[in-house]
This record gives sequence, C-alpha cells and structure tokens, in this order.
Amino acid sequence: MSAMAHERPAQDAPTQDDILLDGFLGLHTPEGFRAELIEGEIVVAPPTDGDHEDCIGLLIDQVALRSTVKMQVAGYKGLRLVSGGLCPRNHVIPDATFAPMELRLFRGAPPWMEPAGVALVVEVTSSRPAQDRVAKRHCYARAGIPLHLLVDRERSLLSLFAGPLRDEYTEVHHAPFGHPLALPAPFDFELDTKPFL
Repeated sequence: MSAMAHERPAQDAPTQDDILLDGFLGLHTPEGFRAELIEGEIVVAPPTDGDHEDCIGLLIDQVALRSTVKMQVAGYKGLRLVSGGLCPRNHVIPDATFAPMELRLFRGAPPWMEPAGVALVVEVTSSRPAQDRVAKRHCYARAGIPLHLLVDRERSLLSLFAGPLRDEYTEVHHAPFGHPLALPAPFDFELDTKPFL
C-alpha cells in the first residue's frame, strides 16, 4: 500500500485548536495548581495566597447576607466558554461563580460546564494580573456572562463590568477600596468595600 492510502483526508485532519484543546484537557497539574486555556494559551497558576482568599470570603459573605435573590456560589468552577472568533474554546476558572439558587446550576455539572445561567463571575488579581484584568474579561464578555467583578488588589480598586457585547462589556463601574459599589439585579445591593482595605 502506498503512503497516500494511509493519509487522512484533509477535512478530517485535526486543527491546531483541536490539538491545543486535547493537550490542555490531558494535562495533569500539581495539587493546588490550576490550569486554564485562555485565548489560545495554556496558563498554569500556583495556589493563591491568604489575602486573595480573604477577598473572596468577604464578597461571598455579603452576597449571602444582602442579595435580593438567594445565590449559589462555586469557587474555582471550570467554565467552558465556546464563543467562536478569536478564542473558540476557552476553559477558564473564575475565582468565584454565582448563579441563582433556584437554578441549582452546579448540581451534576461536569468539570467544565457551560456558563448559561451564571449571574456573576469574580476575579481577584494574583500572580498574573494582566490575565485577570484583560484576557479573562474578554472571554467572559464573549460568552455572554452578564456581570464580571474584578477585585484588583494592586490598584485597590473594584471594577464591575456589565452588558457583554462581542468581546467587551459596554458598562464599567469602578469603586476604590473603601467606597460602595452597587451590584445590579439579580443582586440589588450596595457592596461595602471597606473590608477590602
């Protein structure tokens, strides 16, 4: 048989995206580390520090006590953000993901779930702040996640992004640590940022 008989037809050949995704999904990261596929780049992040986790805890406490809609929260829940265009197969792990409790969105969800029903994703800057500030924001907007909150520890600033359109959010509201930040529906309360100081 000739070599031609063993070759795959061109339409069946895996694309570069397919090969990257297969390699990413086959990764075995050390305990405590997390791997993400962000805009075509595999990113492995070390465990976060205590101040990072303190910020997440402060936010979760306020949502639990003050949100007008009871929320379910997942920490480090993998989201599969299939959106076409520049990064068709992002696999991102927000620091916190909120969804209305009535949806029971996380029950039975696979390790990499679709974002439908997610109300808010949260990122707290850590070892790769540029990824937290820009690349992940674009991925969340492309996936149509309605709200994205960035807690920027280096800048002592909270930024709430709303109104996703293509690869960006159409609204942004900033609050320096110590100043209140209004969270819109379905939360409908003013976030107290003094504890972040």
